[in-house]
Amino acid sequence: MEERKENIRIVMFPWLARGHISAFLELAKALAKRNFITYLFTTHANLSYFKQTLSREETRHVKLMDIILPYLPQLPRTLHTTAGLPPHLINTLKKIFLKGKPDFFTILDTLKPDLIIYDFLLPCIPLMASTLHFPAVLFLTSGAAANSYHYHVRDNNPSIEYPFPEIFFQDHEHKKNKKVFDSLENDGIDEKNGITRCFERSKGIILIKTFKELEGKYIDYLTFLFNKRFVPVGPLVRAFDQTDGGEYNDKIIEWLNEKEKCSTIFICFGSEFYLSKEEIQELALGLELSMVNFIWVIRFPVRDKTEILEVLPQGFYERNWTRGLIVKDWAPQGRILKHSSIAGFVSHCGWNSVMEAVSCGVPIIALPMQHEQPLNARLLVNEVRVGLEIPRDEEGNFSKEEVAKVVREMVLEKRGESVRKKVKEFSEKMRENGENDIERVVDELVDLYKKSLRPTYYYRRRY
Repeated sequence: MEERKENIRIVMFPWLARGHISAFLELAKALAKRNFITYLFTTHANLSYFKQTLSREETRHVKLMDIILPYLPQLPRTLHTTAGLPPHLINTLKKIFLKGKPDFFTILDTLKPDLIIYDFLLPCIPLMASTLHFPAVLFLTSGAAANSYHYHVRDNNPSIEYPFPEIFFQDHEHKKNKKVFDSLENDGIDEKNGITRCFERSKGIILIKTFKELEGKYIDYLTFLFNKRFVPVGPLVRAFDQTDGGEYNDKIIEWLNEKEKCSTIFICFGSEFYLSKEEIQELALGLELSMVNFIWVIRFPVRDKTEILEVLPQGFYERNWTRGLIVKDWAPQGRILKHSSIAGFVSHCGWNSVMEAVSCGVPIIALPMQHEQPLNARLLVNEVRVGLEIPRDEEGNFSKEEVAKVVREMVLEKRGESVRKKVKEFSEKMRENGENDIERVVDELVDLYKKSLRPTYYYRRRY
């Protein structure tokens, strides 16, 4: 890895979801090793969580900066994050984020960066960058299959079929997504057109969190759709310390140590989605029917005082305590996925979780919930064969019988063995690829910077 003598300064504006910020931060860390200096802006509600993930050495090149959004009494600063945010407040958070334009402009005009990397919700950023003569690049933290499907369907005549039939929405998933976009429009947020403008205004290239071995043909199709090169940055999975996490997390690992190899299922649905009581009970009964060991993280929104025992089926905990561990709010996902006892990961198929599972060589039991997650599930199950999916009925409901069937297939049957073998092959490809994707990204960004050099009075460096 060649060290660059010149410090190229970057400003990053991720959306306020932890999954998005995490991807931007991992990109910033990778660039820091190549002598880039990055100013990553997010809200105070996110800063404390992410500051603890930076080493002292990394803070020399990665600066986490506070951005203050407009005040709303129903959305105090402590809720300026999607983590734990009640679902009915998501659109409100998007509205005040989009109202932060004056602050975004002041940041750019003050710091005068060499490059800007922005997220999918901010079409205003590349316009500001153009006014100030800074190149701005879009960074997509979701996968190429999901993005290419969305934009094929959005921008093409309905008679032109999406060229990859493995990737699709079920009718109930399409209806659910339509409700989301309808609610955004009703709240005055033109997200569909805004996202398209983010694509169109990106300078020369678009960065995307994926790798060619997994999504090569979908990356190529995006390039075709937008007539703009999509550059994969790799999986950007956060490194973790096996000894990190505190006494309680160590107890979780001790519990796993008592289980046999490939005997246990890990269940977690990210930091922004919450199962209903009915879904929790159906999933719980399915796990009980499967007779398989499990560790299950259950979360509730901020200020929700619900206790776990209130939502579990009566007597469930007492009947399953020897083979099941239930954790409230958070568990060391990386450490758990790396553990030899883990045979599969019941996941909502958020893209960060997908990348982390594949990098750890753990197959996914897909139970997608919203947004692009069903498309990610189809990629994993239908295309690359590194997962199994729990089926739903026409109304979008899943049953305890289907949960038990798929869990047992993954842990106890030959189909599960085949899937585990396949995901380990992809994990090995990730390791072999190593830093190659990031090196290509660095070359692209340096080239963009050199092509965009401005007169000296435009880019005074402030160290």
